[in-house]
Amino acid sequence: MTDFFSQPGVWLLALFLVPLLFGIPISVALGCATCFVLWKWNLGVMMLSYNFYAGIYKFPLLAIPFFILAGIIMEKAGIAERIIRLINELVGSMTGGLAIATIAVATFWGAVSGSGPATVAALGLVLIPGMVKAGYDKAFATSVVCVSSGLAIIIPPSIIFIIYSDLMGTSIGALFAAGILPGILVSFCLIVMVGLLSKAKNYKGTPRNTGTLKRAFLDAFWGLLTPVIILGGIYGGVFTPTEAAAVAVFYGLFIGFFVYRTLTLKTLGEVLVGALQGTSLIMFVVTCANLYSWVGDTIGVIPKIGQAMLGISQNPYVVLLSINAMLFVAGMLLDATAIMYVFMPILAPVVAYFKWDPIWFGVMVTINMAIGQVTPPVAVNLFVGANISGLRIEELTKPAIPQILAVIVALAIVVLFPALSTFIPKAMGMY
Repeated sequence: MTDFFSQPGVWLLALFLVPLLFGIPISVALGCATCFVLWKWNLGVMMLSYNFYAGIYKFPLLAIPFFILAGIIMEKAGIAERIIRLINELVGSMTGGLAIATIAVATFWGAVSGSGPATVAALGLVLIPGMVKAGYDKAFATSVVCVSSGLAIIIPPSIIFIIYSDLMGTSIGALFAAGILPGILVSFCLIVMVGLLSKAKNYKGTPRNTGTLKRAFLDAFWGLLTPVIILGGIYGGVFTPTEAAAVAVFYGLFIGFFVYRTLTLKTLGEVLVGALQGTSLIMFVVTCANLYSWVGDTIGVIPKIGQAMLGISQNPYVVLLSINAMLFVAGMLLDATAIMYVFMPILAPVVAYFKWDPIWFGVMVTINMAIGQVTPPVAVNLFVGANISGLRIEELTKPAIPQILAVIVALAIVVLFPALSTFIPKAMGMY
């Protein structure tokens, strides 16, 4: 027993997991566990500052603050509100029309913002009161916004895809292209589930006003061009994903200041503060998780866990099921960014051993991350939705369960049919 507790790997895991039970932020738990093991086993504390810096000194990661800034600018410019009006005009008269419109808007907004919580914040302030006013149960309305907002990390551009690309050495552009069809599939499964639930609860659509569809389309036109410019520029070879993020920022500023004229110098200051806060939170998790993975690899914990996973079975489907189960549990406890940095070094040898396509694998992992954003106790989308609606997490969990099951069905299809993820990037010659 004494030998067991003298192992650095035991302390590295324990000092990370135990603080989480007491509500300590993930980044703090990762950082403290890393620092203690470095100091206690004399692994080179002097390397801490270098690795902290090296963890974020990477050109692809520069896209993260730009996409966060672009998403906030698009929200403040009023694009989200105009897209909501347009899609509500298209499908709002159906049974459960507002709920279906919510999923459609979240799918579109995923092509603008690569963050789930940011999407909840951008859409929830308009959609949740709108659905409640139309007779929807507030908990159901909030859960639809929260679950569908997970599409933001599947539909390109995605912050999680950027991080995965950095860790696995894959093409960001190929990952972005690979996320399109699976993202649409997840959206479709959610629409079917929400439509069935709305029919069962008798949530009627809202009457359409004559002549308003054309006006709504013209009003939203400049916003509709956003994903065309971002993704079209990437896939057309005009600019890299990082450059596309910068282009999205300037395009959003152009719309906000000169087209809709909803941005002012005062709101621009608020936008910059919001982007700074969002970027700081993500980058702090990135650096601490990167340090944690480095120490785990140095002391041999990560290779041992990887070998243990290969020892589960030689059947790839059994291993895939185990990986998805592990990621599902991890999503309940950890932030998506932390999961990527902690688990991908473990899973990379498994991917290589079974010769799985890393692009397809990245899409599968990312869908798991989207599920993790709405599975308590660490359900970041539900927390944001709860703050907007004034409800408790427990009240949002029950109506979210059927929708989570719909996403799991989509995940199973993506796992069983890898071509769904690889078709577009291969057709475009991206790898």
